[in-house]
Amino acid sequence: MGDRFVSEAALTTALRTARLAVGDTGSRQDLIRTVHRRGYRFVATATVVGDDASAGTAQQADSHSAPADGPSGPDSQTIRFCRAADGTRIAYATVGSGPPLLKAANWMSHLDLEWTTPVWSHWLGGLARNRQLVRYDERGCGLSDWTVPGFTFDHWVDDLHTVVEATGLDRFPLLGVSQGGAVAVAYAVRHPERISRLILAGAYARGRQVRAQTEAEREEAALDLDLARVGWLHQDTRFLRVFASQFLPEGTPEDWAEFTDFQRQTTSPANGVRFLEEFARIDVSAIAHRVACPTLIIHSRDDERVPAAQAGELAALIPDSRLVLLKSRSHLLTAFEPAWDEFLAHIDAFLAE
Repeated sequence: MGDRFVSEAALTTALRTARLAVGDTGSRQDLIRTVHRRGYRFVATATVVGDDASAGTAQQADSHSAPADGPSGPDSQTIRFCRAADGTRIAYATVGSGPPLLKAANWMSHLDLEWTTPVWSHWLGGLARNRQLVRYDERGCGLSDWTVPGFTFDHWVDDLHTVVEATGLDRFPLLGVSQGGAVAVAYAVRHPERISRLILAGAYARGRQVRAQTEAEREEAALDLDLARVGWLHQDTRFLRVFASQFLPEGTPEDWAEFTDFQRQTTSPANGVRFLEEFARIDVSAIAHRVACPTLIIHSRDDERVPAAQAGELAALIPDSRLVLLKSRSHLLTAFEPAWDEFLAHIDAFLAE
């Protein structure tokens, strides 16, 4: 108005606040829907109130699926803290009710803020439906300590055990997503008496530097890591949005902006680099054959962050495993793609066996 302008950042913040108030996210647009190249539309069911014959009837502004009733939400989860052997404070949360499902930590998590991001909000509601979901923030990110004495793969596995002991879980199914899949594999090998079933989603046995076989692959892996270092240390928005698009290739610019904002809130730039360096060195290929429980490996067929060949490698290594490939390009499935409902259905069926 006049010489006053509303910046894109201000509009994004205001829209995120409005969606948070009504339970929407950039991905789950049940009430406020993005209309590309036009703006935004309110699509909730409206009730006409008046004296005419149509009073009291519901009018649909736009066809959409109503959100399924779920047992969980940010106000119904309980957040607690425990300490690892080296004194690191680990935050963990429980939400929902029923038989437990423990999710191994993976990076870019924040027990509180996950409810407002298109990356994780639908995952939490879907995984906690008819069960108790237990999850925690990895050391170095989220609500767990960011300044820590150790930052290695073995520390991550030990932290998982710390959470298991704190929650009092005895025998339970374990879910590992992305690099959390390798942590879950290592834990299942170290504590076979604890794990009843293992679910690996978008996971891999070997990090990018480890699995690089040719000189070209090694150079590409090194370049990818160098770009990540520069992007994270300088908080380069251009890089962070490219990073976001690898996780949400079908996302909108608004989704990528929210994802980028979420990235910045999950950890420090220095820790972001440490995470990526450690991910590249992950290797559980020598122990995966010792997983003793039934295992479901589920992966997007055209995953742009972790190739589906990595899921095939895990399936070949783990004896009692089955592989499911979903029609998707997403590393982390979004709420609006058909593969998301298939993903939940496969997990429900697998845990019900």
